[in-house]
Amino acid sequence: MILRVRLGILLLAVLITSSACSLLPDQTPQRTFLLPATTQPASSEPSLDMTLRLETPRAARLLASPRILVRPNRQEISVYAGTRWNDDAPVLLRDRLIEAFRQDGRLATVVGEGSRVQSDLTLSSDLGAFQSEYNGDQAPQAVIRLDVQLLDESNRNVVASRRFDVRQQSDSPQLESVVDAFGLAADELAIQLVDWTLANTDD
Repeated sequence: MILRVRLGILLLAVLITSSACSLLPDQTPQRTFLLPATTQPASSEPSLDMTLRLETPRAARLLASPRILVRPNRQEISVYAGTRWNDDAPVLLRDRLIEAFRQDGRLATVVGEGSRVQSDLTLSSDLGAFQSEYNGDQAPQAVIRLDVQLLDESNRNVVASRRFDVRQQSDSPQLESVVDAFGLAADELAIQLVDWTLANTDD
């Protein structure tokens, strides 16, 4: 009887302690960053009556996450502690590229992979890098590497393919500066990708 009472008291103490701990805030606050964007001017050229679909880039598990990655040297990959993007990196980049095509205006319709709209062309891609990298004592660079294939949806043939490798130096090692560099790198990638796609698109 005494043993049962002691076990009951012990169990109650454990439950109370667990409840109290669950109410405490995390020890390390999580900072969430948006990918900065610069509004690009719309093209004055007439729209092409075509629909382009952008698929979410494929990526390795480490890249396919909201973690903000940093490569302090060639042999090591790490993350900025207590920080994250507001979405997985491939999704962030896909949404940025869709918006860039829509702002450019030369294609009549641009949709994501979830749309039921029938498309004429599809951009399929593999994300090979979305990280900051250090080179000696300099401030880190934001690095985005994307291997792209432009597909004809009528036969799924590859119309063109290219690797885009964009690097943007940050003003300082501070995380806010690194995030700004990611935004500028994404802007530059979008400009290059839009122009390349249009150059390989038949009216």
